[in-house]
Amino acid sequence: MRHGKKFNHLGRQTAHRKAMLANMACSLIEHKRINTTVAKAKALRQFVEPLITKSKNDTTHNRRVVFSYLRNKYSVTELFKEVSVKVADRPGGYVRIIKLGNRQGDNAPMAMVELVDYNEIYNPNSKKKKKSTRRGRSKKAEAVAETVEAVEEKKEDN
Repeated sequence: MRHGKKFNHLGRQTAHRKAMLANMACSLIEHKRINTTVAKAKALRQFVEPLITKSKNDTTHNRRVVFSYLRNKYSVTELFKEVSVKVADRPGGYVRIIKLGNRQGDNAPMAMVELVDYNEIYNPNSKKKKKSTRRGRSKKAEAVAETVEAVEEKKEDN
């Protein structure tokens, strides 16, 4: 029986599981989003979120602790320099899991795992580009309309 056992072993031995999660976390930090199965995505979220929290406080000890998990100095550098700055004011929930449907070959449920602050579509604080349409008035037409209104106001005053 598995009463009270909350950790998903993913059908792997301990060393294989730790290596796989470390590789997936390095890929997530490097590329900001990856595609994987839903079970691995949930395990990755539990693995990487405490590391991102540690990266907010840039000390030698925290760098060594994170390096002991990731075992990739380029990912550790990226995490402490870029990712930690971007998530500095966020109190948690650094990773988003979006379900994509089932994989073609074995029908496994797939998901996209991404760092929340790196997606401009979902991020409400990001600078949005003003939508422009061709059917609206152009700047030249607006300027002409303003001058016509100003002339009409002058005629009413006189």
